[in-house]
Amino acid sequence: MKQKKIALINDITGFGRCSVTSELPIMSALKIQVCPLPTAILSVHTGFENFFMDDYTDRMKKYIDSWQKNNLQFDGIATGFLGSVEQIEIVSDFLKNFSASPVMIDPVMGDHGKIYTSYTREMCGQMKKLLQFADLVTPNLTEACELLNIPYPAEGIISDSDLAMMAANISSKMRGGKVIITGLSMDFDDGSNIANFVYDAGKIDLVTSKKIGVDRSGTGDVFFAVVAASFLNGEDLTQAVRKAADFVTKCIRHAEDLNLEWNWGLPFEEFLTELK
Repeated sequence: MKQKKIALINDITGFGRCSVTSELPIMSALKIQVCPLPTAILSVHTGFENFFMDDYTDRMKKYIDSWQKNNLQFDGIATGFLGSVEQIEIVSDFLKNFSASPVMIDPVMGDHGKIYTSYTREMCGQMKKLLQFADLVTPNLTEACELLNIPYPAEGIISDSDLAMMAANISSKMRGGKVIITGLSMDFDDGSNIANFVYDAGKIDLVTSKKIGVDRSGTGDVFFAVVAASFLNGEDLTQAVRKAADFVTKCIRHAEDLNLEWNWGLPFEEFLTELK
């Protein structure tokens, strides 16, 4: 059986366990060959006070051109944070040229009801255009609202019926129909939970996990890596989300036990051999 290859479009960060630095080993543990296409090189992620960044925009086209001249093909394409309109346009052209591959997009634009300060209205508009190439998208609630041009709900509280309507509307703009609205805060009788709303061609599921500790950088990247690799391996989408949520929970619990700083990311390394 042929090993599957994924083109992973994201930044490479030296310290902080995020983006390619987290996604590559996790996808590899799930038996996917990862082929990074860097958007930037960072010493540490931007959650640290001092960071060095080498923007890779001017080299991305030559990098892609080399792949094309070598007649490379991929079984999947995954995109993460894109730092400029030009980068989004480069990725759009890349997706057109490799249109046979399933495309998984994490539309990293904001959180907690606010768009990141580095993101402009034009960049948000261009990100919406990428949906036409996507088979799977994983926005959080902030990003889902932005993709649909609707207000963020008061205090981030939203009903299942509204989530279903949002997911269906996002799905209608995509090539494929799979949507996961991630990181939803929900309070049940047994305490605070984090939920992921799964929409798969009309079928809906809600996958919940106990909320543990503080918010930690890189959590979304770890979640996305497990989901994307599992999806590419042909797993049921709800099963993939449950696997990702359980893995993230285990890593967060370990981070709390180690008393790690929030910006050090998730200590996933100890659990890689448990991914199947």
